[in-house]
Amino acid sequence: MIPYDPDCGYQHMYSDSYAGLPVIEIVPENDEEIPDPAAVAVRISSGLDERDIGDAFDALLKRVDTAEVPALVVGAWAVWEKCYETSSESIVRMLADNAARFPGLRSLFLGAISSDEAEISWIQQSDVTPLLEAFPRLERLEVRGSEGLALRPVRHERLRVLRFESGGLPAEVVRAVGACDLPALEHLDLWLGVENYGGDATVADLAPILSGERLPALRHLGLQNSEIQDEIAAAVAAAPVVARLESLALSMGVLTDAGAEALLGGQPLTHLRRLDLHHHYLTDAMIARVTEALRGVEVDLSGQEDLGGAGNGDFWLYVAVSE
Repeated sequence: MIPYDPDCGYQHMYSDSYAGLPVIEIVPENDEEIPDPAAVAVRISSGLDERDIGDAFDALLKRVDTAEVPALVVGAWAVWEKCYETSSESIVRMLADNAARFPGLRSLFLGAISSDEAEISWIQQSDVTPLLEAFPRLERLEVRGSEGLALRPVRHERLRVLRFESGGLPAEVVRAVGACDLPALEHLDLWLGVENYGGDATVADLAPILSGERLPALRHLGLQNSEIQDEIAAAVAAAPVVARLESLALSMGVLTDAGAEALLGGQPLTHLRRLDLHHHYLTDAMIARVTEALRGVEVDLSGQEDLGGAGNGDFWLYVAVSE
């Protein structure tokens, strides 16, 4: 699970490390060799200059033994502040078309783009299904941004981690995740976001995920960053998948005492190792109740947001990541 860092927010660039490996950026103008590509995560991006990401990808193919690359980070695919105009379709196609040259690829992050380059809700994504189809040995896929994002239901035998970071995840994508057959998936994070930025999924759209029928190996579930966090908490309280989880994240959203009450009144959660509720709107009294009820669980209740104006009609409950 990626922890919340209040100093840099959620815009992790993965310029230092990714998937437990140090990151090396491929700069086309630099002809340095990578002596041991199996020991690093390779990062490609358009950079801040007038460069196409295709140049970085070509340099990667020419200078690196791509058969040894275990992890790949894809940053901005268009020049400075243009990822809100240009979709990821071209780089997705490049990767899929060259999949045979990356037999060792196990981890892929698509869209490691900072807010300086494009706010998360502005990032133009595309259909990422070709990545799952072209890389049957992929174990980790993470995607940032959801404008234009699409996914078709697929079966993938090896995928262990699937994460979508967004300020508004489309219901079609949520339903597609629930319709995928992912027998090895252990970790699933969905940043559901808000309707103003395309996050129109309902609790009903989450039903296949909460049943866990297609996710027999799931041990961590994150349904986060939602403006309907209380409704999600109530659904989770009775969800069959919860009994076999080791960690659960309902963080980053507008969780209030009503949602926490539903959690405490539902199925037992004492089997969890960790419950992540950070960035919430719980009162001090409810924080004390949750802490007492889940003494043996590591509960993250950091980031208590101010409820001072609640009920006056003007108070705005906000998620951690939207625009």
